[in-house]
Amino acid sequence: MKSALIFLLTQINCVNVNDMSNRTGIRPGGRSARVQESVHQAVRELTAEVGRTQVTVPMIAARAGVTPSTIYRRWGDLPELLADVAMERLRPDSGPPDTGSIATDLHAWAEQFFEEMTSEPGKAMVRDVIASAAGDGVQASCSAFTREHIQTMLERAASRGEAAPDMDTVMDRFVAPIMYRNLFQSEPMSVERARALIQSCLDDSD
Repeated sequence: MKSALIFLLTQINCVNVNDMSNRTGIRPGGRSARVQESVHQAVRELTAEVGRTQVTVPMIAARAGVTPSTIYRRWGDLPELLADVAMERLRPDSGPPDTGSIATDLHAWAEQFFEEMTSEPGKAMVRDVIASAAGDGVQASCSAFTREHIQTMLERAASRGEAAPDMDTVMDRFVAPIMYRNLFQSEPMSVERARALIQSCLDDSD
């Protein structure tokens, strides 16, 4: 049970990209891409207007100018569509900034990660991803966005000759506790606690 819970907490940052692509058959360009963007835009607008619990596939289809069957063919059901939209919003626009040291790199990244994941939109996106994985048995195994950012910072540290925590330390000590508090406790973690967690990763790497 413990190992399964740790796996869940460290893997729920996004839906598996390859599984989603294979299931929906979405191509990177052409009409398919335009349909995807119009549907995603409709989801974003409607969730802002009426709330995600009130959104339905027919409402999305009408706003996007497509038929409900188009949505069902591409995404399967509403939870899968919401997860796909969440995945796109979780996708980083750029890599973590290079601040000159692993300590300042990790602290700057950790602050941004904490703010995004503990915001109401961030928590809603995580819930959408989990709902998709639970509904279809699709493992939420793509923590690639988070791991890629961490790996970039660790590689910079190695090139500078700096001591740095390993990937699992950052995921288990920083990422997993934040996600656990988001999912299972009504009161979110404090920013001071989050800072202390990322500092503990650095302290043990010296």
